[in-house]
Amino acid sequence: MAEILKGKPAADALNAGTLDMTNKLRTMGIVPTLAIVRVGEKADDLSYERGAMMRCEAVGIEVKNVVLPLDVEIEEFYRVLDELNQDDSVHGILLFRPLPKHLDNERARNAIVPEKDVDGCTDGSLAGVFTNKHRGFAPCTAEAAVAILDHYHIPITGKNAVVLGRSLVVGRPLAMLLMHRNATVTICHTRTQNMETIARQADLLFTCTGQPEMIDAAYVSAGQTVVDVGIAWNEKKGKLCGDCLFEEVEPIVQAATPVPGGVGAVTTAILVRHTAIAAMRTIQ
Repeated sequence: MAEILKGKPAADALNAGTLDMTNKLRTMGIVPTLAIVRVGEKADDLSYERGAMMRCEAVGIEVKNVVLPLDVEIEEFYRVLDELNQDDSVHGILLFRPLPKHLDNERARNAIVPEKDVDGCTDGSLAGVFTNKHRGFAPCTAEAAVAILDHYHIPITGKNAVVLGRSLVVGRPLAMLLMHRNATVTICHTRTQNMETIARQADLLFTCTGQPEMIDAAYVSAGQTVVDVGIAWNEKKGKLCGDCLFEEVEPIVQAATPVPGGVGAVTTAILVRHTAIAAMRTIQ
């Protein structure tokens, strides 16, 4: 039976550290603040917004809600983002995407200055991840996948890490974070041959394919740690699931994250921690 790497203990530890930072900032007269920019009233956005606000409140971060109509004019949308970029009282900006069709998602995400891009979505932040220059921030989910290993004291240095997925949101930045920690990294994707064989050779296996329950017993081997980054709704089973077919993977490997309750539970903790770090950087 595998050790189950639950996300809540890791998130709680991160939040405790974030609270220490925000308390220190407040003694210096700095109130760390996250601006949440939402266009329209999508249910998913509203749900995530409520969760982010609760997490921010728990760790001493203020939230500035910026709500724009679904038909917001393009010029007004970018005026608002520019205003937030220039507002010294705002340390982080979270922009909900995808945006309505009349707003260009690529242009919009890159309209945020990397210093305030706490979601790690801009090209400037991604460049910082690839060069390890700490400009901007890594995508929260990618960083959460590494943070959960750190919490459970699972070594990364010198390990053979395999990342299944090459998206700019998770796969590629995650590979860079692992390389910066001195892992030997292989990225697999839809054109990879013998993916099952490559995956079985990993010490650390990260699944971010976006294909629910694709990873079964054929992809894993004894002694591995498996970090499942995927999340989807399984209509047939009526429950959330990850990329891994957990009932086949869990009996074989040494440790594994569950879905739900694994990496996802850490992601928001990373977001609010980024906001506190962004505020800290203003005084350094």
